[in-house]
Amino acid sequence: MTDAARPAEPGRGTLAYGSRVLITLAAAVVVFAGVWFARDILAPAAVAAVVVIIAHPLRRPLERRGWPGWLATTAVIVLAYAILAILGTLLVVASAQFIGMLPDYADELAATVQSIIDWLTSLGMTSESAAGAAASIDPQTLLDVAAGIADAVFGAATAFFFVLAYVIFMAADASRLGRDDRVFGTAAADVIGARYFSGVRRYYVVNASFGLVVAVLDGLFLWWVGVPIPLVWAILAFVTNFIPNIGFVIGVIPPAVLALVVGGWPLFVVVVLVYSVINVVLQVLVQPKFVSDAVGLSLTLTFFSVVFWALVIGPIGAILCIPLTLLVRALLLEPDQRSGPLRRLSGDPQARAT
Repeated sequence: MTDAARPAEPGRGTLAYGSRVLITLAAAVVVFAGVWFARDILAPAAVAAVVVIIAHPLRRPLERRGWPGWLATTAVIVLAYAILAILGTLLVVASAQFIGMLPDYADELAATVQSIIDWLTSLGMTSESAAGAAASIDPQTLLDVAAGIADAVFGAATAFFFVLAYVIFMAADASRLGRDDRVFGTAAADVIGARYFSGVRRYYVVNASFGLVVAVLDGLFLWWVGVPIPLVWAILAFVTNFIPNIGFVIGVIPPAVLALVVGGWPLFVVVVLVYSVINVVLQVLVQPKFVSDAVGLSLTLTFFSVVFWALVIGPIGAILCIPLTLLVRALLLEPDQRSGPLRRLSGDPQARAT
């Protein structure tokens, strides 16, 4: 074996593989710690970037029809603002209805809590443990949750102004970069970028379409069986559809608890079963067939990304986890030809093809 073909050895101008891995992990910890400290700034920027990515394709047909660049950019901004306005209106309406509903059902909630405590006590649990287990639906606890939601909505409204500003600047930059022959400098980088942008767009468009179907079906069912404020739970089902793997669980708990309060255990069981049928058929059996090629993430990495990004940038990270994880892979793994094994482990279909 010649010197040129012989692998580099530790101590001859290069670090051992294990040392490079440890240094990379240490650098990642530092970077993500910095992201956590700057999450109040970076989270709105991430939201704006995703919205602009979704709205940007509107530019091409407008420019082909002869629209000037500035007017096409304005149209992209208007579409992005419309998306944000619809989402913001849904969240405000849902929050207002939920907060207004609680006083009307305070007595029923208290009676349900007491019945659960009595049932758990009859099973041999101590009264203190039973009270702690049932505390999650205690009226005072839910009032505290409602107050927290109100504060969160106010905080989101403050961050919303940053999102609006980011959208303007990002849409203008996208217009400028789109006029260049090489957006990211090289043909290979442009391919990676185009694949990332199309994947994010397809992921959110498909998720929004299926989320709308799930929300309508869930909302109509809850209205039919008499669960209060079905519109709120339909909106919750739509939003949680963007959270991979655990979104369904988050979306079913509140209406199921309310069904227990107003209809007892039979209605509780019916709500859980119908929600499971609707969501399992659409989200587990049908929807993945439409997004698997666009996302290309393993189930384990998808679940981990939900938890990880929610920890790093807050609750919005659970909704943005897929594009953020795809971005990390596009920046760190896809340009490196030696990263094939890691890309295959992540579920990248392009890596499997090569």
